Amino acid sequence: MQSQSSTQPNWLWSYYLTRAIFSVAWVAAAILFSTQANLAALLLVIYPAWDALANLVDAKSNGGLQANRSQALNVAVSTVTTLAVIAAVSSSMYTVLAVFGVWAIFSGLLQLNTGVKRWRSYGAQWAMILSGAQSALAGGFMISRSIGDVAPTILDIAPYAAFGAFYFLLSAVWLVVTAYRKAEA
Repeated sequence: MQSQSSTQPNWLWSYYLTRAIFSVAWVAAAILFSTQANLAALLLVIYPAWDALANLVDAKSNGGLQANRSQALNVAVSTVTTLAVIAAVSSSMYTVLAVFGVWAIFSGLLQLNTGVKRWRSYGAQWAMILSGAQSALAGGFMISRSIGDVAPTILDIAPYAAFGAFYFLLSAVWLVVTAYRKAEA
C-alpha cells in the first residue's frame, strides 16, 4: 500500500492538470459569452466558487483543513468572494472587478503560502509560488481598473484566469518531469 507522501505527487499532478483545464475552459467561455450578460454573470460567479471547491478537495486529500490552514482560509475567502460576486453582478462590473481584485490578492497570497509549505515536502512548487505572487499583483491591477473610466467586462478577468491556467499546467508538467527524472536515476 502506498503512503500519502508517495502518492502526493500523483495527486498534485492530476489536481494541477484539472485546475488548468478548468481555467482554459473558463477563459474560452468568457471570450465566447462576453457579450451575453447573463452567461457572463454566471461565469463570474462560477470562477471563485470553483476555486473554493478545488481548495476544499485538495486540502481534504492532504490531511484535512486543520492541517492545511492556508487552504482552509482560501476556501473561506473564495466562498465569501462567490457571495460578493453574486451581489456585485447586479450592481456594476466596476464592483465585480474590484471584488475580483481583492480576491486575487488574498487568494494569491494564500496560494503562495501553500506553495512554500509544499515545496518543503514535495518540491516543484516554484510555479505555484510565482502564480500566487502574480495573482496578488494582478489583484492590485484589477482594483486600479475598477476605479477607471473604461467600463470593465469579463474580458478584464480572463487574462488572470489564463495565467492561472498556465501556472497550473506548468506545475503539472514540472511534477511529471521531476518524477520521471527520479525514476530514471
